[in-house]
Amino acid sequence: MKTRPFKQVDVFTAHPYFGNPLAVVIDGSELDDAAMLRFAQWTNLSETTFLLPPTDPAADYRVRIFTPGGELPFAGHPTIGSCHAWLQAGGKPKAPGQVVQQCGAGLVPLRREGTRLAFAAPPLKRSAPSPALLAKVAGALGLKAQQVIAAQVLDNGPVWFGLLLEDADAVLVLSPDHRALKELGVKAGVAGVPTVHDTSLLIGRSNREARAFGNRPAVPLDDGAKIDLEVRAFAEPIGVQEDPVTGSLNAGLAEWLIADGHMPARYLAAQGQCLGRAGRVHIERDAEGRIWVGGDAVTCVDGSVAL
Repeated sequence: MKTRPFKQVDVFTAHPYFGNPLAVVIDGSELDDAAMLRFAQWTNLSETTFLLPPTDPAADYRVRIFTPGGELPFAGHPTIGSCHAWLQAGGKPKAPGQVVQQCGAGLVPLRREGTRLAFAAPPLKRSAPSPALLAKVAGALGLKAQQVIAAQVLDNGPVWFGLLLEDADAVLVLSPDHRALKELGVKAGVAGVPTVHDTSLLIGRSNREARAFGNRPAVPLDDGAKIDLEVRAFAEPIGVQEDPVTGSLNAGLAEWLIADGHMPARYLAAQGQCLGRAGRVHIERDAEGRIWVGGDAVTCVDGSVAL
């Protein structure tokens, strides 16, 4: 073991403890796969990352991303959180205004927008699920067929079973059968458009319904943001029943929903209400058609770890 610099970062929020936490080991050198996985299981966060020197000359740094269940080739909140930690630890990008991350999925460019970071969504492969699988996933989520507007299997490194529901309320009251999702081997991402663009009303309604369906905590933060899409992510197959805020899922949803006309080229997604969080994911399709997924990040723990 040796002492390594360490940060715990809250991602997709400008307010500490309202986003998705990420453990970042700034120096992951000389750690083998088993040691990385063991530490990720110990932190018990949805993801833990390890920063390393790049092996591609075009990259600024390399990252390995672990959930408690294993390694991921790419994930969104670890991308923003790792970049935030790398910059804060003194990392100097090779090109001004842009950072290039190397990960299992390849090179991921990030841009800085003031204090906010945004990554370019990786290439997406998507397909329509079979009716039989859709019925099983909908059943595991407690949904009726008429509540599902559209569904796609989304693969941008991680694979998500994406469902667009009739409205945000249908998303917020879900109480899935996590064991059934695990048996299906499906990570399910659900989304719905609010019928009322009023954050305080939406939070109040979701809190009442969330308490009714599972005594989940209320969200004490109302930042006045106009929410365009409500998202939840259920990932029991990788050991995470519900992820607070999910960059890879939001990236895949954006590619799909914008392309198929369900969402505009620029919108704000919210995630985490039913977990007592208030994640904010900023989506934008640029003039070249590239999707950017942006969010704030704040450091909550800064020190060292023996590893």
